[in-house]
Amino acid sequence: MYVVKSPLPDADLKTVSEALQGALVDLVDLSLVAKQIHWNVVGPRFRSIHLQLDEVVGSARIHSDTVAERASALGVPPDGRAATVASGSGIGPTPAGWIKDTDAVRTMVDALGAVIIRMRQRVNATGEADPVSQDIFIGITADLEKHHWMFQAENA
Repeated sequence: MYVVKSPLPDADLKTVSEALQGALVDLVDLSLVAKQIHWNVVGPRFRSIHLQLDEVVGSARIHSDTVAERASALGVPPDGRAATVASGSGIGPTPAGWIKDTDAVRTMVDALGAVIIRMRQRVNATGEADPVSQDIFIGITADLEKHHWMFQAENA
């Protein structure tokens, strides 16, 4: 059932909806990974990393809402359910339990890197199909790359 009708042609809508859904899953998972590490980070740099992780959580949540609302605006119901996120995320496993500050940073660099690679693919995929969605992906990618840089600098 389509309550909202997209102005995009069906083929473009398929491309864009897959990109938006994939981005939603990655962003929801990124916020969960960052929060999990936030709760469990230990070590001499606990406080600074703890606070930095909350910045990633905030960004990921804002971006996931933007992506979900774009999907809705195009008539595509977004799916952020736990099972959907668990089966579709491009982020690798997160360690359980306490995580040393250097390992926490390395895990975040890896998680952000995985999401950035997939976001850049979405930027390319949506360029002709829907420049509006592409613009959203470009902004998200820029923000995630800033977080990626800052975490990389933590272990330099």
